[in-house]
Amino acid sequence: MIPIRDTIPRQHFPFAVWTLIAVNVCVFIYELTVPRDLTEQFIYLFGLVPARFTDPGWAARVGFPHTYWPFFSTMFLHGGWLHIIGNMWVLWIFGDNVEDRMGPLRFLFFYLLCGLAAGAVHVLTNPGSRVPAVGASGAIAGVMAAYFVLFPRARIVAMFPIFFYPVFFQVPAFIYLGFWFLTQFFSGTLAIATQREVSGIAWWAHVGGFGAGILTFALFLRPRPARPAVPTGFA
Repeated sequence: MIPIRDTIPRQHFPFAVWTLIAVNVCVFIYELTVPRDLTEQFIYLFGLVPARFTDPGWAARVGFPHTYWPFFSTMFLHGGWLHIIGNMWVLWIFGDNVEDRMGPLRFLFFYLLCGLAAGAVHVLTNPGSRVPAVGASGAIAGVMAAYFVLFPRARIVAMFPIFFYPVFFQVPAFIYLGFWFLTQFFSGTLAIATQREVSGIAWWAHVGGFGAGILTFALFLRPRPARPAVPTGFA
């Protein structure tokens, strides 16, 4: 199922969402300018390689500098056009309404926190991996989690291709996002059970970002304006 749009109108211009999309696109364009023979080195240096942090001896032998910067930088790297377009499209669909409830600055900190949590869970669940993980999907999973709780009755207009013919339908947000989370969880469990990466996707990063979103989103919500007191006495 490919999400097309949701049915909740936004209340404010989504400054943070647009900023994140712009930064991701700019970084991706920069990636395209990196000489082909240096692209792999660039991705390994700024992507998230779990063994870099769990096996310091190996990291030192291959020349990794001692820094935790990749937990942040990996959120802004992508592996191709479909990767970045898919991630930014999902951020656009679900991010504007969550930003409405948080405000731009709170939303930005929430997004980054979920991305960092996603990276940490990926390292913990794939400690020996020497394959770089890149992409904003862990942070975006946190945004989806916040949407799941804040707008469960929203409708998601989705498209499902049947023999190359697009079929459009609406599904409640809590069903769409709940199903998405379960696919990430069970796919990640399968990857651990078989001790191999499945489809090259960082499933547990998605689970970690979603979990961080569920646990922390309430801390970033804008305070509700106080309702005026209702007089109860008589003059």
